[in-house]
Amino acid sequence: MASSIGIMDSAYFVGRNEILTWINKRLQLNLSRVEEAASGAVQCQIMDMTYPGVVPMHKVNFDAKSEYDMIQNYKILQEVFNKLKIEKHIEVNRLVKGRPLDNLEFLQWLKRYCDSVNGGIMNENYNPVERRSKCGKDKNLKSSSKSSKSLQTNVVNNSVSGNTLRPNGTSGLKQHRSSSAAGVINSSADIEALSKEITDLKLSVDVLEKERDFYYAKLRDVEILCQTPQLENAPMSIAIKKILYAADAKESALDEAQDYLNQILEAAQSEEEEAQVEAENEA
Repeated sequence: MASSIGIMDSAYFVGRNEILTWINKRLQLNLSRVEEAASGAVQCQIMDMTYPGVVPMHKVNFDAKSEYDMIQNYKILQEVFNKLKIEKHIEVNRLVKGRPLDNLEFLQWLKRYCDSVNGGIMNENYNPVERRSKCGKDKNLKSSSKSSKSLQTNVVNNSVSGNTLRPNGTSGLKQHRSSSAAGVINSSADIEALSKEITDLKLSVDVLEKERDFYYAKLRDVEILCQTPQLENAPMSIAIKKILYAADAKESALDEAQDYLNQILEAAQSEEEEAQVEAENEA
């Protein structure tokens, strides 16, 4: 089912207000922008509502703010997709940036998929608030444990270093400061180089997104033209729609469209020849 939801599917023409209403009603949330779902937690719970018990909600982090924590949520979601054999690649690097268009398209797809599973009917037995209360418990426990161990280690290290301090500690401190300064210089150079690389990548992404939107708009214009009453049933319009609505992205639909046109042309040519023969016989 997932692979058959193509770019020209009606799912991608559902407005953001409808998407937000759909999420808020089902999960008892109060989202006002689609990018508020960029952490991936909302998508995990939508799947949990569609397939109760499949999503390990105790691992989902609804308070995720950093990209690292968001990526962990999407890893959980991808594992659920794999378990359910849903052939959908998640563009994690785009979604965690919080760009409205990327998040809207993924939520549009998700709504289309979930509606195809349950017919758009809400699971009345599902308590979204109660399920969210289970989120992140294991993670918090692990973090507390790690913090406790780290604190104990620091105390021990500080105690040991305090007991073994010698008069020549001043010299060692100077060496430490000089090496630290060199490390800061190197780190600054690395940070500057990485920042420049990130800036260049962002510019490349922006250019690619503009190019994608440009060609998407052209495809949409072609589709609208093919749907006009005067051209809707024309052979060329039908052939173009075969290409637009092709479900399998790995294979080109051009051959199928050309075969269809060739059949139409051959049929028309045969009719013309028959009409010509009839006209000659009558003459």
